[in-house]
Amino acid sequence: MKILVINAGSSSLKYQLIDMNGEVMLAKGNCERIGIEGGHISHKKALSDGKTVAYEKDVYFADHTQAFQELVWALTRSEAKVIDDLSEIGAVGHRIVQGAEKFDRSVLIDEQVLNTIDELSALAPLHNPAHVQGIRACQAVLDKSVPQVAVFDTAFHQTMPEKAYIFGVPYECYTEHNVRRYGAHGTSHRYVSQRVAELMGKKPEEIKVVTCHLGNGSSITAVDGGKCVDTSMGLTPLGGILMGTRSGDLDPSVVTYLMQKLNLSAAEMDSYLNKKSGYLGLSGLSSDHRDLFAAANEGNKRAALALEIQGYQIQKFIGSYAAAMNGLDAIVFTGGIGENAWDTRHDVCKNMEFLGIEIDEELNKTTPSCEVCLSKPGSRVQVWIVPTNEELAIARDTLALV
Repeated sequence: MKILVINAGSSSLKYQLIDMNGEVMLAKGNCERIGIEGGHISHKKALSDGKTVAYEKDVYFADHTQAFQELVWALTRSEAKVIDDLSEIGAVGHRIVQGAEKFDRSVLIDEQVLNTIDELSALAPLHNPAHVQGIRACQAVLDKSVPQVAVFDTAFHQTMPEKAYIFGVPYECYTEHNVRRYGAHGTSHRYVSQRVAELMGKKPEEIKVVTCHLGNGSSITAVDGGKCVDTSMGLTPLGGILMGTRSGDLDPSVVTYLMQKLNLSAAEMDSYLNKKSGYLGLSGLSSDHRDLFAAANEGNKRAALALEIQGYQIQKFIGSYAAAMNGLDAIVFTGGIGENAWDTRHDVCKNMEFLGIEIDEELNKTTPSCEVCLSKPGSRVQVWIVPTNEELAIARDTLALV
């Protein structure tokens, strides 16, 4: 069966077509700037030798339905086509950011599910409305007999115990306003925690793992016996460690103090913490790790400080999660920074010998993004790079349901 995986954003529509016979990615692409001038589709057909055939086009997308029609053209009729007809698509899997407590696993999409995803938009205003548009676009173009599946980023974190997800505010905030820790990147954390167990020759139920999904947005998760028991992001993806433009965890009084000092509204403060903080705010330079690494090597102290703070915070999460799980067997690095930034992995793993973490520094510095164990043979805790594959995880869930 060929499964189309969709990740719809407010102005974008990313996709992959995967042949589940061998789990081969046939094509991937992105429709950008939906509803905005300067729309563009970039599409790549994967070849067996590892090379690709590209198709690109500037096109105005009035809405997600038009974007979906364009990706169908790319898949079926462009010079980089991979199928002859839409009937070859057996099912569609959709990435959904926020499922709250309504969904603790992936589900087949019907009108009730779609309405619930829409009702949860207050908890993910930048994401869930876009996901609904993406699903509606698929329904408008594909035959109604093609099953569609919702795969929720928050579902993996629904195994957290109450002590891990309840905040120290009046309990009515939870019961009446759904205020609790939901986490994010759950599909990625699930994939890499299961994959590292395979690589270690273990069952997921047999190991305790801390997974570090590090990119422009970053989160750390404690996985005990294959289940999430805690995660760094909170009600929204703003919580946890320092990120590209996000502050991470703060003393709540910092928020009210700055609102008064800077005369900011709630919406302006939200933007300040989400878009002007993190790497960008601390360094005054960039939100990109590569820029900060280069600047730090040239003597930029603020860039170096931002990187040092993030590494220190990740260390603290690993230590606290090892305590929460009463042990630790492996640490996994994934995501754009986790897979590619040797300096971040070094900063996280240094001075952690008391936990049994010892990495091969030369291997860490010279290894490209691939599945590899970086720890020394005598290290009690194994340290791994495992490139994430959220699209494959979504496709697997979709196949299992249909």
